[in-house]
Amino acid sequence: MEQLYGITQLLFSALLLCGLLLHIVSQNDKLKKKPNFIIILADDIGWGDLDANQPEERANNTPYLNLMALQGLRMTDFHSPASTCSPSRAAILTGRYSLRNGVTHNFGVNSLAGLPLSEVTLPQLLQKAGYHTAMIGKWHLGHNGPYSPTNRGFDYYLGIPYSNDMGCTDMPGYNLPQCLPCDSDGPQVIRNARGGCYSRVGLPLIENSSIVEQPLDLWTLTEQYKSAALRIIHNASERGQPYLLYIALAHMHVPLAPPLSPDAPTADHHPNSGVYAASLRELDSLVGAIKTASDVTDRDNTLIWFTGDNGPWEQKCQYAGSVGPFGGKWQTSKGGGSAKQTTWEGGHRVPTVAYWPGRIIANTTSSALLSGMDIFPTVLSLAGVTLPSDRCYDGIDATNILLHGEQMGHEFLFHPNSGAAGKFGDLQTVRSGKHKAFYITGAAEACGGGTGKQQVHDPPLIFDLEHDESEETPLDVKTPEYQTVAERIARGREELLWDIATDKSVSIADYRTDESAAPCCDPTQAVCRCPRLG
Repeated sequence: MEQLYGITQLLFSALLLCGLLLHIVSQNDKLKKKPNFIIILADDIGWGDLDANQPEERANNTPYLNLMALQGLRMTDFHSPASTCSPSRAAILTGRYSLRNGVTHNFGVNSLAGLPLSEVTLPQLLQKAGYHTAMIGKWHLGHNGPYSPTNRGFDYYLGIPYSNDMGCTDMPGYNLPQCLPCDSDGPQVIRNARGGCYSRVGLPLIENSSIVEQPLDLWTLTEQYKSAALRIIHNASERGQPYLLYIALAHMHVPLAPPLSPDAPTADHHPNSGVYAASLRELDSLVGAIKTASDVTDRDNTLIWFTGDNGPWEQKCQYAGSVGPFGGKWQTSKGGGSAKQTTWEGGHRVPTVAYWPGRIIANTTSSALLSGMDIFPTVLSLAGVTLPSDRCYDGIDATNILLHGEQMGHEFLFHPNSGAAGKFGDLQTVRSGKHKAFYITGAAEACGGGTGKQQVHDPPLIFDLEHDESEETPLDVKTPEYQTVAERIARGREELLWDIATDKSVSIADYRTDESAAPCCDPTQAVCRCPRLG
């Protein structure tokens, strides 16, 4: 009996050892397995549009994003790299300020070029590292030849080459002023004085390098995007291949959600049943579907990072989002708007959430000073990809902030001029700690058409955002606090400008235009109309 007992004990110990070894091997495999990345970029979204940022408002427009924040990390001091579309997207995909990557303002329908070909993009580097790379949505970094998404590192692309309002549709979305439908009897214009819609060319839907529908149907676009995203996630999972999925959604003021039926009973509508709220809920639903698919296929190995490309477009009035408490009151008291196109907080502080079960601590908040440029080095670091050594980068690796709760972000963060004042791309607004300095101020067009005058400030205006988040009252220039901060910021700004001036990797974008550059599937037809292919 004793001998039998001994054999049993040995067998039991062996089984335990095998189980332990299998567990260790399994854990090592998980550590060796490259993570997946889903980056979701919302357009013209306000910091206050995320319910979790303003729970006291009880809006309930973003329940899925709220859940993602509850299960992940909410970043409260995260900034878009610019306050307008193309420069922000270029900086996100290159990790470099616009003065380095060359994209200082937006590309248009007739643009011949795009993001300079000398720039190295995030998908290009991940593609070389064995990732499947896919993009869905608004590109806005050049649509011709070598500038298109599939020539800049994406294996697959489905979306619109620029903004939703840069082409006509048969059933236009909500806008201010309202867009005309294609083939209407109204004047065919490139863009009117109030920032309305392009209408000479139908808005194209492009898959890879082919136009599959022109003009596209805005009201089915969300479903098309969702189907493509879920297919990409599931296919990558079946292949066992790591993937980057970059989803860039177009203007929030041109909602993707279908219009409410005029005879639908009020009780069927959400309490916040405005057009913009409906658009937010449609966006949130898409995020929820993507999160669910990711959770089902590879939950513990996928980082989802949601953020915005810039703040709300105030001149769109009821179709614009909420800046929350970041009202830019110093500027608005003098006329004009203080969100998109400006360097006031409402123009670039954007709602941001990161979610990665088992890696990011649930229900946490970070007040670290971060930028969309940080996505580039952070994702590459997590993927085990080394940054190319032939160029300078402005983004920082935020891995320790995401995964380990560190709170140290940028020492200095510069906000480029984005259309409201000064030369495009110039770095005349600087953040350091709780302080923010303006060497120039100016307002974008506000709801109702008001604008403020451009003003150069020498010495700069400096605000204490910890005590004055609405940027209403600048520090007194005579105080010791002002003098200390002004000297520190001036020194940091001079160092960066010198670094850029001597940087041999600086690119220059080609902003030439020609009508022949507009995407057109059939030039013989009005507005380039062609039936949906496939």
